[in-house]
Amino acid sequence: MLTFYETIKHVLNFCHSIFEFVSDFDIRISNFRTLKGGQMEYKNILLSFEGEIGILAINRPKALNALNIETLKDIQMGIQEAKDHSEMKVLILTGSGEKAFVAGADIAEMKGMNPIEALNFSKLGHLTLKMIQDLDRPVIAAVNGYALGGGTEIAVACDFIYASENARFGLPEVTLGIFPGFGGTQRLPRLIGKGKAKELLLTGKMITAQEAYQMGIVNRVFPQASLMEEAKKVALQIAANGAVGVRLAKMLMDTGFNMDLTEACTLESYAFSLGFTTEDQKEGMTAFIEKRKPNFKGK
Repeated sequence: MLTFYETIKHVLNFCHSIFEFVSDFDIRISNFRTLKGGQMEYKNILLSFEGEIGILAINRPKALNALNIETLKDIQMGIQEAKDHSEMKVLILTGSGEKAFVAGADIAEMKGMNPIEALNFSKLGHLTLKMIQDLDRPVIAAVNGYALGGGTEIAVACDFIYASENARFGLPEVTLGIFPGFGGTQRLPRLIGKGKAKELLLTGKMITAQEAYQMGIVNRVFPQASLMEEAKKVALQIAANGAVGVRLAKMLMDTGFNMDLTEACTLESYAFSLGFTTEDQKEGMTAFIEKRKPNFKGK
């Protein structure tokens, strides 16, 4: 049980995070973008924007989108660029090509690593996935093929997962004499429970999209041809809601998940009250009473 002062600290930290994204500082330019003259160039990802939806595709199809150091750094910069894109309300993360979402880490690059290099590689992966997880807007994983090792780890770092019928999931690292190093031993048990997660991690077996759905890893399964269309549909549905409320709801669920229930509910009450300082709250409730669609401004 947290003490009163620890609870207050959580509330203050949470409030600080809220005001960071509600403030006008949402429109900011990162250092690396300034150096590039406002134009980002990536070797191993594709980043595009369709209105209020961002799409980040990991783009190494010849290597089945395997994660090497360069690709992880590209993903980090892509996430930062997406965050700086003030019009974006939802990000879809997928893989290029028809075979793979991310088939794992690049084993050719990993094979010769010494322990220090392996530690740095793991830290790089953890930082990349934390950036995905902590993005202040929803991130949907559209898993369009193999999601093995780091692929499954990236997917479960997103807010939820849609998968194509041909998608395959697994954490096969034990078959290589190692184990997951990008959060797989931690996020997957939190998502589906220790027993099911241990079965996947300790056997290294690969499962189908339907099996992943039955285990609670995947929210919905679609034919490959309609996967992105369905992901965009739900992204637009989310984007139509009040952006401040959506961001607060995501942040609150993520912050409170590992807290004591009583303390987390207290945090929710304070966050709920802050929602009544926003223009979106006034517009949403006024529109409901006036029986019209709300015109949210994200403020």
